[in-house]
Amino acid sequence: MSYTLIGNHQKDPRANCDGYVDAMIEMMKDDKRIVHIDCDLAACINATRIQKAYPERFFNAGIAEANAMGVAAGMAATGMIPFMHSFGVFAGRRAFDQAFLAGGYSHWPIHVIGSDPGVTAAFNGATHMPFEDAGLYLTIPDAVVIDSADYVQTYALTKKLVKQEGITYMRLIRKDHKQVYGDGSDFEIGKGVLLKQGSDVTIVASGIMVNNALEAIEKLSLEGISASLIDMHTWKPLDEKLLLEQAQITGCVVSAENHLVNCGLGSMVAQCLSEKLPLPQEFIGNHSRYGKCGPQSDLEKDYGMTAEDIMEAALRAIDRKG
Repeated sequence: MSYTLIGNHQKDPRANCDGYVDAMIEMMKDDKRIVHIDCDLAACINATRIQKAYPERFFNAGIAEANAMGVAAGMAATGMIPFMHSFGVFAGRRAFDQAFLAGGYSHWPIHVIGSDPGVTAAFNGATHMPFEDAGLYLTIPDAVVIDSADYVQTYALTKKLVKQEGITYMRLIRKDHKQVYGDGSDFEIGKGVLLKQGSDVTIVASGIMVNNALEAIEKLSLEGISASLIDMHTWKPLDEKLLLEQAQITGCVVSAENHLVNCGLGSMVAQCLSEKLPLPQEFIGNHSRYGKCGPQSDLEKDYGMTAEDIMEAALRAIDRKG
């Protein structure tokens, strides 16, 4: 694993979803087993480029997500390596029974891509805003669950997914994301990235919250507070070693996620800490609310996911250390 940190909080001109598409097109050139299955949403993630490059290995299952998961399982059973995409709400709730049984229980390599996670759904509307999608996949034994931060990380992790056995789920931001990592950065599934070393508080973040956490750390430093930051892009398997090392140093933790806090990254962190190193933890994310419609920046404020919210949570966690 090697990376360079950009950290300038600038929007990446590339769409995050193109990190997935670019990686797929490159992999499909060398491995004829790889296929892409979509649910009538290929244009939403620019996967029409895959269709143009490899029409014989592109399949549109239509608005029938449960069936698409079954098709993926059937292909996997014949030796193919299927990647299946839909919006996170459909890749999660609607196709979950098939994902659990045809994918998880049967141990077939099915790589599910759920786009527009949490507040990134923005104007797609409240009903299309998945805050529980990754939580569902966390319940599947041996599943891999990923929340990538930017184009560079999405590209690198997509290439690692193809080597995974069993079912995987990756949340995919479509657009309007901040670039965190420099081109050429590489990552390992199940290995968090220590972006900042601090001594007062550890912040564990993923997805869009990584950039927000970087901004929060800058604000905290102005107050004389030193914070560690872990990009925990893989929620399952969780990098417990890195988490415990940093928690031991700082004595308190803040988890930051674009997801329900009671069934996502925060709960995974809390379970690890409660079993092995009990200490104060604050939770940034959706605290048991339904989705809403609006600009992403407004939604981040509404759900308490901004850099300011992370900073305040860090101060609360430090205060709880006594």
